[in-house]
Amino acid sequence: MKIQFFGATKTVTGSCFLLKAENHSILIDCGLFQEDEKEYLNYEPFTFNPKKIDLMILTHAHLDHSALIPKLVREGLRCKIITTPATKDLLEIMLFDALKVQKNENYKKPLYDEENIYRALKQIETLPYQRTLKFNEIQITLFDAGHILGAATVQLNINGKKVVFSGDIGRSGYPILRDPETPEEADWLVLESTYGNRVHKSLDESINELVQAIKDTFQKGGNVIIPAFAVGRTQDLLYILNKTVRQGLLQPVNVYLDSPLAEEATKIYLSHPELFDDEALREMKNSNRLSIKLHFVKTVEESKKLNSIKSNAVIIAGSGMCQGGRIVYHLYHNIDREECSIIFAGFQAKGTLGRKIVDGEKEVSILGKMLPVRAKVYTIGGFSAHADRDELLKWLQSIKTKPEIFLVHGEAEVIEAFKNSIEEKFGFPCRIPERLSVYEI
Repeated sequence: MKIQFFGATKTVTGSCFLLKAENHSILIDCGLFQEDEKEYLNYEPFTFNPKKIDLMILTHAHLDHSALIPKLVREGLRCKIITTPATKDLLEIMLFDALKVQKNENYKKPLYDEENIYRALKQIETLPYQRTLKFNEIQITLFDAGHILGAATVQLNINGKKVVFSGDIGRSGYPILRDPETPEEADWLVLESTYGNRVHKSLDESINELVQAIKDTFQKGGNVIIPAFAVGRTQDLLYILNKTVRQGLLQPVNVYLDSPLAEEATKIYLSHPELFDDEALREMKNSNRLSIKLHFVKTVEESKKLNSIKSNAVIIAGSGMCQGGRIVYHLYHNIDREECSIIFAGFQAKGTLGRKIVDGEKEVSILGKMLPVRAKVYTIGGFSAHADRDELLKWLQSIKTKPEIFLVHGEAEVIEAFKNSIEEKFGFPCRIPERLSVYEI
């Protein structure tokens, strides 16, 4: 068997891995590179032949794992695409929205068209968690990764040897979704490392920080701007904000969800209560109405009207790393106002506008204009949907075998630190692949 790495190597986006086993080629994920310096790779020809892929497995719907699937189809992918039912539902809205962004934001050329998306969706075959699908000599099982709705960890049983792709691993005790599951056995493990060098604040600490940030901002007469991924982070934040108001920690606040994609994703979340944890199910059962004043902002005209609101608004919009979408316009109108706040509740990749703001740059370019960063900037890592170092180590501890590990989906210095933590704690051999590297296993 061989594994080749086409993305997410010493970087956080562009997940794509090829496993060759039993004369079959199995592709795991095919996602967008979202860092500025690597974005050109999205337009390069694939360094493998999509026509020769025998099976594809998608871990979850986030674009850095899924967005190049229609491009694969355009270039000849004809095999089945295996994923969970919830991921299939989310993928449809994600891919069409990604295409719209490509068209609206003057990309040099869209990576695919509507027909490629429809064909990709027709090739999907769904596999629920903990069910086993046989593909010739290979058995495929998906485990709940607890990251976003439908996110999966993939286990491939090949002649008694188990190859596991973690996908993105979520957090224990986090709102809405169940805790992540760990396959009991793995001989080889491709493991994400996004937060492999740090420990998140507790959820309670993060909620308190969010509440205080909103109170302080409103007291100063400003707005709270929250860049958020439309799938996962937005639903978590709405759930948390609603709960804090219901508990009396906040007065009922005006929350403007300026993301039609997030609205659609929220509806899909609500259609899959079988994936919720017990607390979320109780909340759904006992709550007859929202405690926050939630406003869905649908059209561009409605979005522009938010510019006239100068205070006491929480505006949630995408994209989560501020690389496009409506959040850019809200930053444009608020970032130079010292009474306002920007709250980052998710990972910001190197080279993105979000990362520049988080790193403390005094001026940033937005819509072609250099603007001073006067708004107060908060980074609340406890809202991340990615497991931190200790949670990843705890996840690893549940594996009863001693796997050889390939560390991906993290920045170079983070992966190196995480490698040291794993080797010190477990003694598992760890490798850090380069892009296009091939390993015999």
